[in-house]
Amino acid sequence: MTSMNLRARLATGLACAAFASPFFVACRSTMPPASQAPLAAPPERDAAQAGTSARDALAHVLLVPTRNQTVEGVLVLERQGERVHITGTVTGLTEGLHGFHIHETGDCSAPDATSAGGHFAPEGHPHGSPDDPEQRHHSGDFGNIDADAQGVARVDLWSSLPLLTIGPQYVVGRAFIVHAGKDDLRSQPSGDAGGRVACGVIRQGTPAR
Repeated sequence: MTSMNLRARLATGLACAAFASPFFVACRSTMPPASQAPLAAPPERDAAQAGTSARDALAHVLLVPTRNQTVEGVLVLERQGERVHITGTVTGLTEGLHGFHIHETGDCSAPDATSAGGHFAPEGHPHGSPDDPEQRHHSGDFGNIDADAQGVARVDLWSSLPLLTIGPQYVVGRAFIVHAGKDDLRSQPSGDAGGRVACGVIRQGTPAR
């Protein structure tokens, strides 16, 4: 190869290198540092998650009368720590004690509410008292509510079971039943509490106003 050709090729190579170098540097300068932290989640997402959590901790029931009955009411279930607080008012009852239970199926369509099935009992325990210290009773056993001379029962009960936590004992979508008579807390399978006078499906959130 002649010295003239060699000089020409060297000049061409240097020119190409000089031309490419700025682009190479420019490309590298636009890449983010490897240690750059990801963008934080927008505050709206945290607020939405908090709202969902609050909604999950609440449920309500609109009790409607069964055939030839006048019993109705509103219940609110609220998760407080590891317990669930059940409050509300039931009207149209005869004076005295009335069995009060969660049943396995959220279906009140039958005239006598038998479509709600039997007591909610996922753990397989027999019917019993909600005050049993060993908790060997149906998850749906809440004993009795007491109606005054005007037929009004004020509900204020607590459960230590995880009724509003996703799992085997979760009750949203099931039904609350009020019975015509007293639950004796012993007779199987449901305390000999008589017919069903009101039924309501447990729904997530608070009742519409």
